[in-house]
Amino acid sequence: MKKLVIEGKRDLKGEVHISGAKNSVVALIPATILTRGKCIIRNVPDISDVRMLISMMRELGSVVTFENEILTIDNSNVNPTCISEEYASKIRASYYFMGSLLGRYHHAEMSFPGGCVIGSRPIDFHINSFKKMGAKIEEKFDGFIMNVDGFKGIDIFFDFPSVGATVNVMIAAVLAKGTTRIVNAAREPEIENVADFLISMGAKITGAGSGTIIIEGVENLGDGEIDVIPDRIEAGTYLIIGSLLGTDFKVTGVIEEHITSLISKLKDAGVSIDVNGSTIKVSKPDRLKPVNIKTTVYPGFPTDLGQPMSTFLTQCEGESLFEETIYENRLRHIPHLNNMGADIKAFDKTAIIKGKTDLVGRKVKATDLRAGASMLVAGMIADGTTTIYNIEHLLRGYERIVSKLNNVGANIKLIDE
Repeated sequence: MKKLVIEGKRDLKGEVHISGAKNSVVALIPATILTRGKCIIRNVPDISDVRMLISMMRELGSVVTFENEILTIDNSNVNPTCISEEYASKIRASYYFMGSLLGRYHHAEMSFPGGCVIGSRPIDFHINSFKKMGAKIEEKFDGFIMNVDGFKGIDIFFDFPSVGATVNVMIAAVLAKGTTRIVNAAREPEIENVADFLISMGAKITGAGSGTIIIEGVENLGDGEIDVIPDRIEAGTYLIIGSLLGTDFKVTGVIEEHITSLISKLKDAGVSIDVNGSTIKVSKPDRLKPVNIKTTVYPGFPTDLGQPMSTFLTQCEGESLFEETIYENRLRHIPHLNNMGADIKAFDKTAIIKGKTDLVGRKVKATDLRAGASMLVAGMIADGTTTIYNIEHLLRGYERIVSKLNNVGANIKLIDE
């Protein structure tokens, strides 16, 4: 069991470089199953989710090396066995193996996918789409057994632009017979990243990043390579921290257009922000103005930044409204913030946050990955010492977060009990 111990109220100055995007790489790795060739993925963050997926690939027979942020995968001897509960139950992105194994080997067995408990995240869109494409899926008490004679391209309409379902159907459709069209597809940058990787292997995909993606099936794929895009959620988290504690605090390796919704809200609150290419410089203002936040699908305000942003709102002078529209359990961190001195009233998926409140260090829990980021931000601005338990959640998504922050003036210790 690991915990973070944070001494708060430390001024920050310097720069933090952003790692590769977690939400891209967790799809890129399973996608390599589509080819028997070799794949090279660069700018890979060394996070626990990546290590878990590497173990899953090796369980399937892949030869994997991971050095200096470069992941090399050789799938020439893959044996498409069952994805065991030991792995699948610990990581949500395990569901991407459904699309890749069915697409390449026409058979898949796996336990139900795990991940953070942030609300109902059914995989109905995935399963129903696979069935429409020709798959036969048997649901057992502990997982799925799936078979298909060969996927057939069809038109698929999503009632909601699900990122996971968009990527999974895109992966499955690459080797399908005919053309697949995904309508009301998710438009997140990570989807474009996965599409570019598949195209490098020989896939025919157009429209990724728009509401309609068209995949023309091919017979086989070859070697592939890709650079993982910068992690916009990591970048946003550090920009929030810099806006509260920074002086000429720089976040480097950023794609500005991926986080325009956050930048706009921080400016509305009075934060000084200077964008110069891939570097964003922020400084804390004397006073923060209240702003309203409503999370939604890209390019709107991202749900993954909602929780750390809610901590930011406790330091705004006035009343802010926070509304989560994606997941119903994104507010489980609120009692921990209130325990530290925040004044937040939560109603279902909405919170009224009154500030400015002085936070005090306490013992708190990271109830999920982004809640862990929220608690980290709170601990850094609080008086005294904050101890965050269940910190394994946070380590799933942030590479070297302790050293990155300590290098710019923070005082954080990661303790393994």
